[in-house]
Amino acid sequence: MLVARGRSRPALRRISRVTASAPDLVFPARPLPTVAVVGETARFPVRRIFCVGRNYADHAKEMGVEVDREAPFYFLKDAGSIVASGATIPYPQGTKDFHHEMEFVVAIGAQAFQASVEHALEAVYGYAAGLDMTRRDLQAKAKATAKPWDFGKNFENGAVIAPIVRKADFGAIGAQRIGLAVDGVLRQNSALDDMVWSVPELISHLSHFYRLAPGDLIYTGTPAGVGAVMPGNRIVGTIDGLPSVELRIGPAETA
Repeated sequence: MLVARGRSRPALRRISRVTASAPDLVFPARPLPTVAVVGETARFPVRRIFCVGRNYADHAKEMGVEVDREAPFYFLKDAGSIVASGATIPYPQGTKDFHHEMEFVVAIGAQAFQASVEHALEAVYGYAAGLDMTRRDLQAKAKATAKPWDFGKNFENGAVIAPIVRKADFGAIGAQRIGLAVDGVLRQNSALDDMVWSVPELISHLSHFYRLAPGDLIYTGTPAGVGAVMPGNRIVGTIDGLPSVELRIGPAETA
């Protein structure tokens, strides 16, 4: 467990957890979502998905807001929203404005609790390219009425991810390019060092509100150039040093 330097570790109160063995379930549980790891046969099990909002100033500007350095903010997606790169997903229900957002994803591989910025990267297992798919019209409606973003952000197939590359194989996070094209036309093009909040800062900050643990994913925000996609579109997102993330949009499902 990572703890903030210079502080004593508080006594931990025993917390009861509700669990059940498979025979005790009233219906079969959904299989645990997992992500492929480059060079490994074992897969990365997904526990939780944290997403960072407005972590590139140019994207915040195109959304009509300004970024300050007071503190990052987040929204969550269910682990069940994970879909592997290369999939074809149906155009989602309830929206007429479905958007792509290209993101650098951090895969947590060790516990982090009240971690310092200096030691935050010790909790990282690896990195991946991901897509935070968004029902933009539903998100905009929620913003306008000061309501949560869940309908706009947290839905089936809303968190796309490519295979994870181990931290040591990727190397230091710096000026690697991050970009996205739809049907071969470039829409997003930036660099990882354009993030407002760095990866160590994000991990440290989150670890003061959650006990980060193996299996957690952090989608670290998107640069400018987000836009709508339609059935038939092919999305390809790239980050230097990582496998690309690819997605096709299929027709909407019918009953």
